[in-house]
Amino acid sequence: MPTPSESPLDRLDRPLRKLRISVTDRCNLRCGYCMPEEEYKWLPRSAILSFEEITTLVDAFTRLGVHEVRLTGGEPLLRRDLPVLVRMLAAHPALDDLALTTNAVGLAAEAAFLREAGLGRLTISLDTLRSERYRALTRRDALEQALAGIEAASRAGFEGIKLNTVVLRGENDDELAELLDFARDGGHELRFIEYMDVGGATRWSREAVLPREEILARIEAAFGPVHEVDAERRGSAPAQRYALQDGTRFGVIASTTQPFCGACDRARLTADGHFFTCLYAREGLDLATPLRAGAGAQDVAELLRARWSGRSDRGAEERLGMEGRGRLADAQELARDPHLEMHTRGG
Repeated sequence: MPTPSESPLDRLDRPLRKLRISVTDRCNLRCGYCMPEEEYKWLPRSAILSFEEITTLVDAFTRLGVHEVRLTGGEPLLRRDLPVLVRMLAAHPALDDLALTTNAVGLAAEAAFLREAGLGRLTISLDTLRSERYRALTRRDALEQALAGIEAASRAGFEGIKLNTVVLRGENDDELAELLDFARDGGHELRFIEYMDVGGATRWSREAVLPREEILARIEAAFGPVHEVDAERRGSAPAQRYALQDGTRFGVIASTTQPFCGACDRARLTADGHFFTCLYAREGLDLATPLRAGAGAQDVAELLRARWSGRSDRGAEERLGMEGRGRLADAQELARDPHLEMHTRGG
């Protein structure tokens, strides 16, 4: 692990500590806030990084101070033999946290294998508990499979499972209490996420966003007063955490209305090896080309150091101050550059 003097800081004095790796741009759901279009342009299969290439890149990132890795997608469980990659990364001495974000539709068959391979934590997307609404939100009839995946993860020994709910005004905002009850009963921690105007959110509007204050007001109306917890230990974590009177913990990620760019220490790697320093960034750094031309981990680390040192991204804060704020990109622009898509660069 590099010393603080060896780890680069960007122009706002933010270190690079966390990496989200998309292992595939494919997804088996079509959630309206992420993939609302009828057709998508997929990354060429020949461009997708091999597991060996991913581990080499992770080695490069750890030389700069990265110690937490999260596997994402698309839907990462669509990547064949994913537990093999998990085992390879779990063996890396510089990583002290290895997590996965999934919609859980395919988790029932994989949970035990992922746990045995060394996966430490799970975050599971769950926007509703109602079958008809699930079909409307995702355009797939898969709620039972997702719930079975959550149960299988608990049986496999995963603790501290986090459930993520994107709150959409007029679509699922009447289920906040129901979802919180479900999480509490299962021993999980629920996190409510404001609807974000990222790439892929071609139907985003201010009116559809339920801000943190309103989320908390609805929770208090159902459960009584809540209080913030662990505020002094939040650091760069995206969620502000709260507790009900009975001690049940939950979080709110207010990326849209109260962004936290000043503490952001995370970056993203697409399935074809493009490095993005911000979820809202228009351009990434191609790492696959030099890697496949023979660059080693140290060579890539120097490329990353230069890019991170010049970073000044604060995309969510800039979006907050925009007049006439709308979607980040329209469908035509996304078709021309699929790297702008949320499902390509990972959430």
